[in-house]
Amino acid sequence: MNVLIVCTTNSCASQMAEAWLKNINPEINVHSSGVSPKEEMNPLAVKAMMELGIDISNRKPTHVNNYINEDWDYIMTISDFAKENLPEFMAEVKNRIHYVFDDPTKAEGDEEFILSEYKRVSLDINHTMFFMNDVVFKNPNPGCNSTGCSCSNCSK
Repeated sequence: MNVLIVCTTNSCASQMAEAWLKNINPEINVHSSGVSPKEEMNPLAVKAMMELGIDISNRKPTHVNNYINEDWDYIMTISDFAKENLPEFMAEVKNRIHYVFDDPTKAEGDEEFILSEYKRVSLDINHTMFFMNDVVFKNPNPGCNSTGCSCSNCSK
């Protein structure tokens, strides 16, 4: 199964989603990209994911145009901007899904609160990726094992 997750900058939420989905089900060929990618990863996204047990520090934002000639079982846009600016794909796209997460880059407050917002959004993404894997992609997984998670399936 081939899944492409697309957001605006590919420096935060879509990278988190890709990492969580790979962690949940390594058999899925998942990639992330952005319609207007940044040069570097969001450092708070990297820190939040690291504290939750997933290392995305070696990732680089990628433009969605790199993937328009590949077949996809699912393209999931996770920002309204990405949905509205998604280019036309030259290859087959079987399913399109749109789901918007809170944007942790908009968080205001002290450093501790802002980082907690990145973690909260990351865990929301994690739970959504479990749902996508189990219900939409129909690839059941035995349960969450994410550090800091509070879902009923969690083993930590």
